[in-house]
Parts: sequence; C-alpha cells; structure tokens
Amino acid sequence: MAGRLDGKVALITGANSGIGQAIAERLAREGADCVIDYIDHVEEADETRSKIKSAGGNAVLVQADVSVVADCTNLIEQAWTQLGSCDILVNNAGIERTASFVDVTEADYDAVLDVNLKGAFFLTQAFVRKLVAAKKPGRIINISSVHEDMVFPHFATYCASKGAMRMLMRDLAVELGPLGITVNNIAPGAINTPINTSLLANKPKLNALLANIPLGRLGEPDEVAGVAAFLASNDGAYVTGSTYFIDGGLIRNYHEQ
Repeated sequence: MAGRLDGKVALITGANSGIGQAIAERLAREGADCVIDYIDHVEEADETRSKIKSAGGNAVLVQADVSVVADCTNLIEQAWTQLGSCDILVNNAGIERTASFVDVTEADYDAVLDVNLKGAFFLTQAFVRKLVAAKKPGRIINISSVHEDMVFPHFATYCASKGAMRMLMRDLAVELGPLGITVNNIAPGAINTPINTSLLANKPKLNALLANIPLGRLGEPDEVAGVAAFLASNDGAYVTGSTYFIDGGLIRNYHEQ
C-alpha cells in the first residue's frame, strides 16, 4: 500500500529527540524521505535515522543551528542536494528559559527568540525561496505551543516567541497561499518528552497539572506526529492558517492555582 507521503522530502528541525524525532519517524513511515536536523547529540540523531532506515525509509543527518541564518540556508540546500527536493518543512526546534519577568536577561531573551522565532522565520524563507524557484507547492508545519494563546507566568520569552509564531503563521498562510504553500501550527500541551522529565518526577506538580487536563493524562509524541502527517499529506491540502491544539483540553480548562 502506498504511503501518503511517497515521493516527498521532509525537513524536521530538532529531530534528534522528543516530538521532532516522533514526527520524523512518522513522516518516514508515511513514505517521505527525511532530513534530520540536529545541533548536538549526534548519537540521538543517528538513532532517529536508524529507526527510519530499519523501517525501510531514507534519512540524512544535517547539523545546523537554526538561530544562525547561514545554517538555515545550508540546511535547505543540503535537503535539495542530498535528497533532490524539500516539500515539507517542520519547524520543531525550540527552547525555553524560566525566570521572573523582572529577572529576564538579554542573553536569555536572545537565546529563546533566536531559536523559536528567528530560526523558524529565516528557515521558512529559505524553504520558500527554493520552492518558488522550482515552481513547486509545499507544506510548512510549525510546532508551536498552547502558550501561543495561554499564559505561562515566568516564561515571558517563550510566550512571546510562540505568540509571534501564531501571527507569523496566519500572515504567511495568506501571503503564500497563492503559491500553493500551506502554513499551519501544531500547539502541543503537556507531552511526555525529555523536556518534561523534571515535571514527571515531581508528583505534586504533575498531579496539579493533570487536574487541569480534561483527558487526565499527558500526550504522547506520536499523537503530535499524527497531526503533522495529516497536515503534510493530501488529506490536509485545503487546510491553512490554522492552529491545531493537542493538549487533552488543557487550554479550555486551565487556571492558575
């Protein structure tokens, strides 16, 4: 049976762990060749590639820091050089820094905004430029957060970056639509990934969070990946300018304790 993404090439940033790794594996299972971007921990990126290859897929590794525009340009060039195209871009790489607003440093602000917003902006630009030159359509999927819309005290830089990603997605959906390029956000809530290791170990904090989630559990990375596969496929061809919340209902029920 043919996969929904046969013949497509997908580039997934931060694909060496967590949600990015799950998306890379899922898109590969759907038939896409994958570019696995990583900044460090090459052994984890190689694990992603090995899983894809053992399932019969094809993947290449490219080291790139998305906060550096030259790296973004090279990342897209490598996709075209090594795999012959780049049809799907998943802007997954992201970081967060916690601090009271009055204590946020310029260095922390720059770190978060450079990866979460600047990186997605200029990588998307490089992606679109190549599509326009080749006269090809494409799919852009941003891994945003419930915090593009929901408050998160002590994470002002993270919320600012994700709120900006929401508006950027909406703007580009309108501007790029006539080119056959769709743009959508996936906004995960609490997902069972390495970034939440400390949360999982803190039972009182975890239980307080679960009390705010109507479905009563954390999400799994492959549940996020399933929505990414939908948006990347022909099933999502008429979807653009939307945010898909994957949060077990958290955003509709959240309140500060």
